[in-house]
Amino acid sequence: MWLTDAQKIGVALTSFGGLFMLLGVILFFDGALLALGNILFLSGLTLIIGPQKTFYFFARKQKLRGTVCFIGGILLVFIKWPLVGVIVETIGFLNLFGDFFPVILTFLRQLPGIGHLLTLPYIRDVADRIAGSRTSVV
Repeated sequence: MWLTDAQKIGVALTSFGGLFMLLGVILFFDGALLALGNILFLSGLTLIIGPQKTFYFFARKQKLRGTVCFIGGILLVFIKWPLVGVIVETIGFLNLFGDFFPVILTFLRQLPGIGHLLTLPYIRDVADRIAGSRTSVV
């Protein structure tokens, strides 16, 4: 993996952002952890793909609804409405990053332990439905 130093820091910030958001949800929607997770996630994403590409990603017309929900959810977390903010933010996250789910599912299926689990008959059908993967008729 050829990453610059800024991108490596961005991966770390994004990972810590996801961890803080998970901890914020586990600890009964702790607003401080959720807000810190949001800031770390956005700053890490900006370092990974660059400020200009981040702006163009969020400003695309097809992603406008997801962007409004995601930023609105972050603002709701900041004004001390963490439960509603996380719900709105999750809707925005799914709208923004939902196109990547089939790619993530394909990657997870190539991993040794998880891949076998995801290829089991009923789990495969559920995972394909959630990720939106299309099955070939042939």
